[in-house]
Amino acid sequence: MAESFDLFSSPPQDVPSKVVAKVNALRDQLNAWAHEYYVLDAPTVPDGEYDRVYQQLEALEAAYPQIVTPDSPTQRVIGAVLDGLTPVRHAVPMLSIQTETDNEASGAMAFDARVRRELELPESAPAVEYVAEPKFDGLAMNLRYENRVLVQAATRGDGEVGEDVTHNIRTIRQIPLTLPEGRGVPPILEVRGEVYMRRADLEKLNERQAAAGGKLFANPRNAAAGAVRQLDSNIAAQRPLSFFAYGLGEISPASEGGPDFKTHYDMLRTLKDWGFPVAPQVCVASGADALVAFHRRMGEERATLPYEIDGVVYKVNSLALQRQLGFKSREPRWAVAHKYPAQEMPTHLDGIDVQVGRTGKLTPVARLAPVQVGGVVVTNATLHNIFEIRKKGVRVGDTVIVRRAGDVIPEVVGRIPGERAHYVPNFRMPAQCPICGSAVVREQGEANHRCTGGLFCAAQRKEAILHFAARRAMDIEGLGDKLVDQLVEGQVVRVLPDLYRLGLVALASLDRMAEKSAQNVLDGLEKSKRTTLPRFLFGLGIRHVGEATAKDLAKHFGKLDAIMDASVEALLQVNDVGPVVAESIHTFFAQPHNREVVEQLRACGVSWEEGEPRQAASLPLAGMTVVLTGTLPTMGRDQAKDLLEAAGAKVSGSVSKKTSYVVAGAEAGSKLEKAQELGVPVLDEAGMLELLSRPASQP
Repeated sequence: MAESFDLFSSPPQDVPSKVVAKVNALRDQLNAWAHEYYVLDAPTVPDGEYDRVYQQLEALEAAYPQIVTPDSPTQRVIGAVLDGLTPVRHAVPMLSIQTETDNEASGAMAFDARVRRELELPESAPAVEYVAEPKFDGLAMNLRYENRVLVQAATRGDGEVGEDVTHNIRTIRQIPLTLPEGRGVPPILEVRGEVYMRRADLEKLNERQAAAGGKLFANPRNAAAGAVRQLDSNIAAQRPLSFFAYGLGEISPASEGGPDFKTHYDMLRTLKDWGFPVAPQVCVASGADALVAFHRRMGEERATLPYEIDGVVYKVNSLALQRQLGFKSREPRWAVAHKYPAQEMPTHLDGIDVQVGRTGKLTPVARLAPVQVGGVVVTNATLHNIFEIRKKGVRVGDTVIVRRAGDVIPEVVGRIPGERAHYVPNFRMPAQCPICGSAVVREQGEANHRCTGGLFCAAQRKEAILHFAARRAMDIEGLGDKLVDQLVEGQVVRVLPDLYRLGLVALASLDRMAEKSAQNVLDGLEKSKRTTLPRFLFGLGIRHVGEATAKDLAKHFGKLDAIMDASVEALLQVNDVGPVVAESIHTFFAQPHNREVVEQLRACGVSWEEGEPRQAASLPLAGMTVVLTGTLPTMGRDQAKDLLEAAGAKVSGSVSKKTSYVVAGAEAGSKLEKAQELGVPVLDEAGMLELLSRPASQP
């Protein structure tokens, strides 16, 4: 990132435009990386780079709380549901945990110090007791048992909604299908853990793949994730997957036959007694010194373990203390992941290629002489942008250091100093897009170059269609990655309106697309034609326009034509729209081909309700902040959020003294407890609907 800010001074009432632009750019980047990692299983940056950018965004939002929006990556757990797998809403959200980026002993000591500070413990107080565990490199899984029988297995997904992969998880022999009688197993039990692949099993799998001429897997995580997310359970059965349990989701309370655990370690021992595998390295550690010793010991044993780990995890052992510590945004305060330093090796830089992403961003990628880094053969590594290449001083032909930061994604750290045998010119970003030939530009203050081809660029076209079809955009069921690949590569779809011109014969003739599946896609397209203005705006993929901005635009202008014809000055009057965002929106609609796409979509039958611009003060919940928690009886959280926002309320992800109401459903968690602690009014679904029906003047 090209610019930093002083985050320690008191922020002004009005957020500076450069901060708004920075925050929007960070959010776009994090969302793109999350899509690559969780949906495509093809990440392009190391975990450490993601964590660094995430912390930049977190710091900016902490300095300027008024800029926080519910759709920010900091307010949610990153991920998505793949096409073809049934969505599953988690009874208890599957939250991620904070990453300690200090790889040294001081990282463990810093976590212990934070816990003691949050608990307000004096120096003379006894050491806090923790559970220390290996951090596995696999895929998080939720196993649901009802009356001792496995009834469902679901991936993390976005933390709220995952994917039903029961058919594949049943093939993992380590996971019990039925739990033992007479050992206190509760009627409802959700066990959470990690699906992974042992190193030896990966080697054997790759031997079989090579013999059959199939794809070789770069690392155990990719192999495990690919197996779990297959539609055909036969594929999963052929891949030797394993499982370790490390936590719980929903569980029957003690009053209904559930166990009354006092500590996290007791819970793990009970899970082991019920037949679940628990990592043998798990132990109780008292105080910072014990955490440091565990981190050091696991680091020494890491290379000899039968499975990949990229760090360790510390959790406060006492469940009562866990409840007292609570949560911060999407992460518990009582746990942390402490990673190990990235592994590095030297190799030869054979060339530099350029990849083009969904938003048109051009990323230089190093083409390397194959080298093993941490047991994985690396042939490509990201160079991020032209400024990073200049900063690292690398040129084609150099011997460079390659790091598997986060033990997954390789990056070039720098060159090994030495005389070059002959003159090699500096790498320069191309003037034309390598995919479509359109002009390449770099916005002022931006580090990244971008293709200007928009929907005319094939590289952007695929991802632009997927973005348009996404659940929070046009919500087109059945339009997934593989189908979009075929539609674009086969020149069936060149621009978005072509989607609505698809016929049954053309779809059914595609690979692995039967007539029934083709009809389902057509039905999904037809259903999507009736949408809302915010969804349509968001689906267009305008740079810097997320869900929140799309909603603000729709509320402010009321009609799409008003937005399309708005000047930069008029756009600046919209809530939270700064100069960079306003210029981006104005530039988008100033392009004739973008206006043509909109008109063709309308001609294809895409429609939404429009009205006159609404004044915020006339809305019944204007100025209020509402928090949703738990599961409502008759509507989903997204529906409730849309109703509240349409009434003028801001829907927040966290409870504070400024919260007007908390709407709580079944299985409401720490947010409800926080509301009760602060005296914030709590409503059920009926109370929320009654609130929505009040006139604006009624308090």
